[in-house]
Amino acid sequence: MKRWLPMLALLLAGCGGGIYIGWGDWNDDGAPSVSITTAQTGVAAGGVLHVVAAASDDGSGIDSVAFYRLDGGVAVRLGSDGSEPYEWDVVAPADGRTTLSVFARARDGAGNEADSALLTVMVTP
Repeated sequence: MKRWLPMLALLLAGCGGGIYIGWGDWNDDGAPSVSITTAQTGVAAGGVLHVVAAASDDGSGIDSVAFYRLDGGVAVRLGSDGSEPYEWDVVAPADGRTTLSVFARARDGAGNEADSALLTVMVTP
């Protein structure tokens, strides 16, 4: 064994005992950016609204994009997509509502999150 290894171990033990070796941007405290869109202008009750989100992050990259529907002001998570293109099929409830509002939430590799603007389309009976 090299003579300097015991000395290195002693030095490390005196300063907390650890070595940190890292790569990438571990100081990523910025939120990602995300937007949501659809080609549809409306959807029939019980029908499917196909939405696509665009997300980016300058730091650690996008981990996933989750999709939400607003029901009476409460965000209901529908599911998530972990790879591009970030997309989801949203079933329009047949509960008499006249609009359907959805949004996307992007999460980056450092755990930062951001929500898209609300996307609202008309629901027909």
